Amino acid sequence: MCGIAGIAGKKNQDTGRLVSIMIDSLHHRGPDARGLESFSDCCLGHARLSIVDLSSGQQPMTANGRNLCITFNGEIYGFHA
Repeated sequence: MCGIAGIAGKKNQDTGRLVSIMIDSLHHRGPDARGLESFSDCCLGHARLSIVDLSSGQQPMTANGRNLCITFNGEIYGFHA
């Protein structure tokens, strides 16, 4: 099971560092990859456990020129179709 951490609210100089420490503490939950995305009003972190897709699927995932971002623990069914 993956590990997810984040801080929402006004970002300060320690926000990214704090989320990074949180993700480091969740390494056992997702030893296959580690991701961090920082924005003006939040920071999201993810410790990834790869089950099906070993080569891609890094999280947090961004879209629309980094205007949208998501991190989640789950599986997307029917993605092969």
